[in-house]
Formats: sequence, C-alpha cells, structure tokens
Amino acid sequence: MNLLVVCPNLIGDTVMATPTFRALRAGFPEARIVAVVRPQVSPVLDGGPWFDERILYDRKSDKPEFQTKAVVARVCDEAPDLAVLLPNSFRSALLAWRSGAKRRVGYARGGRGLILTDRLAPPRDQAGRYLPTPIVEYYLKLARHLNCPVASLRTELYTTPIDEAAADLAWSQLGLGHEGQPVVCLNTGGAFGPAKSWPSEYFATLARRLAEERGVGVLVLCGPSERDPARTIVAQADHPSVISLADQELSIGLSKACVRRSSLLITTDSGPRHFAPPFDVPVLSLFGPTEIAWTRTNHPLSTHIFHPVPCGPCQKPICPLGHHRCMRDLTPESVYPIALRMIRSRHPSRTETVTWQAG
Repeated sequence: MNLLVVCPNLIGDTVMATPTFRALRAGFPEARIVAVVRPQVSPVLDGGPWFDERILYDRKSDKPEFQTKAVVARVCDEAPDLAVLLPNSFRSALLAWRSGAKRRVGYARGGRGLILTDRLAPPRDQAGRYLPTPIVEYYLKLARHLNCPVASLRTELYTTPIDEAAADLAWSQLGLGHEGQPVVCLNTGGAFGPAKSWPSEYFATLARRLAEERGVGVLVLCGPSERDPARTIVAQADHPSVISLADQELSIGLSKACVRRSSLLITTDSGPRHFAPPFDVPVLSLFGPTEIAWTRTNHPLSTHIFHPVPCGPCQKPICPLGHHRCMRDLTPESVYPIALRMIRSRHPSRTETVTWQAG
C-alpha cells in the first residue's frame, strides 16, 4: 500500500502533527508512507521514523523541482492508494486528487468537500463558528477515522548527529553550560506576524535578571531573518552571560538541539515553542493575540501566561487597534518569578495557565 501524507505548512503545526504521523505508521506498518512537506519545514522531521520519503513542495520556490508541476509528477509516480490531508487548504486536496489517490481523507473546509472521498466535519459551536480545538487532537481525528491506534498525544521529535555536533560547537564557542551552569533559551520570533512578538526590551530585562540573580546562561535563539533582533536583545541586556545564535550557522536542527539541552525555554507562541515538549524541557509560553486552546499539547512541564484585554484574543497577525496591549502589558516583572520557579522545579504536576492582570 502507498500512503501520501500532505503535511502542515508551519513548523509548530508540523510538530503537533507528529502523534498523527506515529498513528499512521502504526496503523499501516507495511505501507510506503511519503510526506509532502515544505522545504523550510522538512528539517523538523529529520531523524524521525514516520516516513519512507519526503517530497518537498513550495509552489513559490525558484527551484523547479519544488514547484507544482514537478511535485504533481512525483506524487503521481508514487501511485498512492490513500492520501491524508492535514492542511485545510483547497490546494492540498487538489494535489491529492491529481495524484490519483483512490481515497482522500481530510476536513471539509475551504470548498474542497467534493474532491475528498472521506469528508470530516470540523468542530463548530451552535452559531457555526469553528471551535478552538487543540491541533494535536484535530489532526489525530484523521488517523482515528482510518482506525489507526492512538497510543499517546505526546509530540515527538529527534535530533541527528549533525544537529548535536552543531550545538556542541556553538555551545563551546559561546561558553555555555560550563560546570553544570543551567541554560535558558529565549525564542522571540514567529512567522505569524508581529502581534505575537514580545518587546525586545522586555526580553532583555528578563534575560539580564535571570543572568544576574539566578546565574544562568541565557541563549537567544533565532532564524536567519531574526539575527538583528537577537543581537538587539543581547546588546540591551548588556550582560556577559546573555548571548545569541545570531553569528552561528543557523538551522532548525541546531535550534532543536539547543532546546533539547536547555533547562527552560521562554517563548512567544511560535513554531520553536513546540521543540520543548518532545524533549521533556520546561516551556514558558507568552500569549497575546492567539487562543491558547488551539495549540495545547498537554505537556506537564509547560506554563502559559497571558494578559487579558477586552479585544483579545483577536487572532490577527498585526494589532488592529495599534496598541498591542495584550503583549506590552505582559511585563518582565510578571514573567520573571514564574521563570525562576520553573528553573528550580522541573516537575510540576500539570500544565498551568497563568492570567497576569497589570496593576
């Protein structure tokens, strides 16, 4: 049997899809399972046991082999018997239809119901609005529909020897983790938009306090487009134990390996936030415009903190009112004691959600 899996488009969603990948592999142990995944997201899956092959797809790429014509030819060559569509887009369903897959399983959204053979209804409230549903469980419903065994909701990631060697080199060059010093990673970015961002001066204040008062090393993670903001945080913190990856050779694998060996990840609601749970690393997530319920992973070492505002959560990439209070009113003073507690105790009994009310 040949099984085609069209993967999510974002890093965080892809991590939250790993329980579904695991269930599909368990449900079809003898199948050839091929993933269709974006080139920039594919390294998230490195080291994992779920797929026999990956087809890289980005219709806007300047590389012909990643574009639609070439990818359609490749998925047709796979002659899939079954296609499982994790994205809700019409384009993903059209790709599955063009592949010749006899059975096409996905949610009936975006006007694509007629080209699916198995149409699942997305959760809605009585008014017909989409219900905030943890993405882990949303994706797993597709696997359950196919009678695949679901052993756990736990997300799963791996690092490769190349990833670990890159992290060894970076930590050696940056002087991290010497004599058992705890390292706190900061993840500041996000592809969603600036509304998720926490001010750089807030990150700098928090980093400086952790370094001065707790004696930890603080490592600012970054992607290629986030080098300058990472350097800004380090400059504003003005402490020798606050450093960044900005001058390293960056990769998703390096970020995974750095999070894996850290004592705590403090992060906005962006993709690398999801690197912590698979490695049992405590994670403190700062929420503003996005609904927490969508991205819950039931990680027992996680705390979510947010400042309630009348206009939120708006789910907008840019603050429509221009004040960005949901993140600006979430102060370093509110975050610091929670971070300190999480460094000291790695074993809370349950996931926490903390509401911070300024004043």
